[in-house]
Amino acid sequence: MTPERELWACALLVERQHGDDAPAFIASRIGALALAGDAAGVERWKAIAEKLSILWTGERPLPM
Repeated sequence: MTPERELWACALLVERQHGDDAPAFIASRIGALALAGDAAGVERWKAIAEKLSILWTGERPLPM
């Protein structure tokens, strides 16, 4: 599985497990990882949040 597909799989799993509360769950993970100083973990969960947003809105964020 590619890293990109792994992020999609994570987003789908979080959606399945948490439903409408998925964004709050992701935010809590990001917060906990930030407090722990885990920058890589924060970036990973931000990427998962982006995939979830695409799933829900069908819109991709603008490239930076």
